[in-house]
Amino acid sequence: MSGPWTRFGVRALALALLLVGVGGGYYLSQMREDRRQGISAQLAAEAAQEEIGYLKERQREYTMATAQQREAQRLAAEKAAAAAEAGAGRLSKAEEEASRKKREKAETKPYAGPIPASCNVYSGNRKIGCAMMIDAGFPISEFPCLEKLWTKESGWNHKARNSSSGAYGIAQAYPGSKMASAGSDWETNPATQIKWGLGYVKGRYKTPCGAWTYFQNNGSY
Repeated sequence: MSGPWTRFGVRALALALLLVGVGGGYYLSQMREDRRQGISAQLAAEAAQEEIGYLKERQREYTMATAQQREAQRLAAEKAAAAAEAGAGRLSKAEEEASRKKREKAETKPYAGPIPASCNVYSGNRKIGCAMMIDAGFPISEFPCLEKLWTKESGWNHKARNSSSGAYGIAQAYPGSKMASAGSDWETNPATQIKWGLGYVKGRYKTPCGAWTYFQNNGSY
């Protein structure tokens, strides 16, 4: 091989090697870049996954805390409702007991003893009073109450006078002169006093037993 061709060949070979080197370097560089980008993408994906996991954990904790708070509120509301219901129950029982006692008091018979068969079992002013009470429209079962009432007031004495108050007569009218509406002989006639007394009882207490009940509770009528 002549000298010029040898030099040309060597140069061509060198150029070829250079081109191969450049191409290989570019290829290697590209591979490294691709690898670097792949690693970055993987790291970014892993970071994103961790962030998603963190957010999910926070969401789970928040959901649990919210559920616990709601449960605590529910229990507190139920407890308050139970306490209110118990309080209302106690109040209701107290009111019911008060109402029961009131009914019992209202329904309690002021006289539970024997009822006289007739007015003939009495004498004097009591006998007159019994007969006049029946004539006034009351049943004989009311007379034991009237008998007790006016026994307490005057002992059925038509001349009884209360020295401190001035009340007078069987029914102890105050002042005694009020009985004049039943008759001018109110000071001496027991029938006149009884007539006035029965009108007073009926007008204010409806019945002799009503008047007797009031007297027992208040000491006067």
